[in-house]
Amino acid sequence: MSESASSSPPPAVCYRHSDRETRLSCTSCGRPICVECTEPASVGQLCPDCVAERGRQATYTRESLAQLRRRSARATVTILGVCVGIFAVTFLLPFIGLPEPRTVLFELGAQWNPGVADGQLWRLPTSMFLHAGIPHILFNMFALWIFGGELEREVGTPSFLALYAASGLSGGALYFLLDPLGPTPAVGASGAIFGLFGAWIVAMYRNRHTRQGRAGLQQLLLLLGINLALPLFVPNIAWEAHLGGLVAGALITLLWTTTALRARPRARVAVGVGVAVLAIALVAGY
Repeated sequence: MSESASSSPPPAVCYRHSDRETRLSCTSCGRPICVECTEPASVGQLCPDCVAERGRQATYTRESLAQLRRRSARATVTILGVCVGIFAVTFLLPFIGLPEPRTVLFELGAQWNPGVADGQLWRLPTSMFLHAGIPHILFNMFALWIFGGELEREVGTPSFLALYAASGLSGGALYFLLDPLGPTPAVGASGAIFGLFGAWIVAMYRNRHTRQGRAGLQQLLLLLGINLALPLFVPNIAWEAHLGGLVAGALITLLWTTTALRARPRARVAVGVGVAVLAIALVAGY
């Protein structure tokens, strides 16, 4: 009996072990790899050859490696510095007789939905750099430093910035769309931070066949669950922004890990920019 023309292709096998079927592939070169050959990376996984190639590219001392890590996360450091600087200025204003921080935050660009509905779209990005209170700034900047720096070093500064901005704008868009005339202004980088959560969860899920990937996924899901539950106990938390950023970050990273975009930095940036433009368009078209 003849074989059907629509029969499925044979399963992939590890390029180093031809007797092992696998669903994993190297994030860098795309070759199929088994669990034994997998080397976890921040986004996806690498094959032994790509790991060795990266190791041959340069030799670093401990001091030069530390300097390189700081330089390669320059966008993370810059965003952190801008947010902390703005917060310090607004926090100190009452001590020199100037308006209260809440008034200043509103004038600087807090997301006030009635204003956004009236065309003040600039409040979506500006609110991402404003914070109300020391716990607020401490949590967001700590999360940015922990999750943002390593992600930026792995995917590159342009791709990181595209994901960060798209997540923050998506969080602001969802906060607006669910209550366009809500009178409570919102500030904070939480939407963008939850986008980083989403990116890391996708990366760890793709590495779930490894011990490190499973452990990382469990820890991230626990941390995410705690943060998603906070609005039940702590008032004035814009959970809509958290959810919007989380979904955007996870979606962008899923698209990044497809075969077509895996090794194309410009395409990764385009995906992030596309999500950001869509978020703004949904708000503008309301």
